Amino acid sequence: REKDDKYKIWMPKLRVVQEYKDKRKSIVDVERNIFKFKKSSEEKSRKREKEEKFFRETFMYDKEIKVINTATAECSVPSERRVDLPVTAGEQLDVIDVTEGHAVICRNSEGRYGYVLVEHLNFR
Repeated sequence: REKDDKYKIWMPKLRVVQEYKDKRKSIVDVERNIFKFKKSSEEKSRKREKEEKFFRETFMYDKEIKVINTATAECSVPSERRVDLPVTAGEQLDVIDVTEGHAVICRNSEGRYGYVLVEHLNFR
């Protein structure tokens, strides 16, 4: 063992500045967050597709889904039926179609579809 120690080359340890270490960690975290974001966006797109499929089956809607207008909800309204869209005050909604009567078909930011009364909406 003593012979091995004689021929061993001594190398000084280089100390890394603490700021640089933190920078490296943050870069790694950002890369990881990017991958998490992609994963969650895939889940969101699957959920949106599922909601759209449910919407088409429930409402028997075979037209192309186009946003006619955007509206803001004036007050919070819970849904009484599955076809009604629960709305919170100040929420942005995409108006998809106008129906006969006082209701319009809207889509919220989560991708859910449903009827909302025109009285509860503020069109800009």
